[in-house]
Amino acid sequence: MRENERVTSATRQPETPAADIPPRLIATDLDGTLLRDDKSVSPRTVAALAAAEEAGIEVFFVTGRPARWMDVVSDHVHGHGLAICGNGAAVVDLHGGPGAHRFVKVRELARQNALDAVRLLREAAPGTVYAVEQTYGFYQEPDYPKLHMEIPDNLAPAEELLAEDGPGAAEPVLKILAYHPSIDPDAFLTLSRLAIGERANVTRSSPSALLEISGPGVSKASTLALCCAERGISHEQVVAFGDMPNDIEMLTWAGQSYAMGNAHPDAIAAASGRTVANNEDGVAVVIERMLERM
Repeated sequence: MRENERVTSATRQPETPAADIPPRLIATDLDGTLLRDDKSVSPRTVAALAAAEEAGIEVFFVTGRPARWMDVVSDHVHGHGLAICGNGAAVVDLHGGPGAHRFVKVRELARQNALDAVRLLREAAPGTVYAVEQTYGFYQEPDYPKLHMEIPDNLAPAEELLAEDGPGAAEPVLKILAYHPSIDPDAFLTLSRLAIGERANVTRSSPSALLEISGPGVSKASTLALCCAERGISHEQVVAFGDMPNDIEMLTWAGQSYAMGNAHPDAIAAASGRTVANNEDGVAVVIERMLERM
């Protein structure tokens, strides 16, 4: 998830790594990457994605968004129709359309790990407030801000929401969201990782101090690697696109990777190449050049 705000304004022309191995899969983040700031998919990008699929290259949307927010790209799924949601916490079949998606794989955050993370982060960063993402439900604390433009299914302290007999006890927890009103976002990320340790994976995709906390080892990269292994695709055959810290592992893992012109500095450092900004169709620019070379 990412709020509609730019991180940097750099818009250099694409820097293209040598492509010695033909790509078999494109893995692209959505917000700040494939989507323009108005959350649209440009006609140029739609055409590039279709051309890639026509050339035999699978396209995976790999996002921090929950499955219920995938309607923005549901008209653009081809072939397998799968997307990786929740920063790797779920693989979702989008063929059914909005509201009719099917969870193919779930990598949940154990409730005890989530409770430990909440406790440790409350101690390390007083004033932190929480929300809980589950497969279908969304729950939050009363003081959690209205960041997501949706009505939560329940309001209660995180400890109650995450209890074994809590309001969403029948559903797996995909991730918890931790928001702080005043700490610098990168400082909050560093602090939380030190406080929580190996109990959970912590990242962020918002320009605000909003953290996304998943199960240990759960990331876009690790779930993408599982999906690729099922298809006999090596990491050298993957081209990845991203713009924020939650994309870093994926950008590092893929054989070719591109940070957007508007990307966070850490994403730029992790990628093997760089393209223009999301509002300039940076993903499409790379795909078009890639297909010309095939």
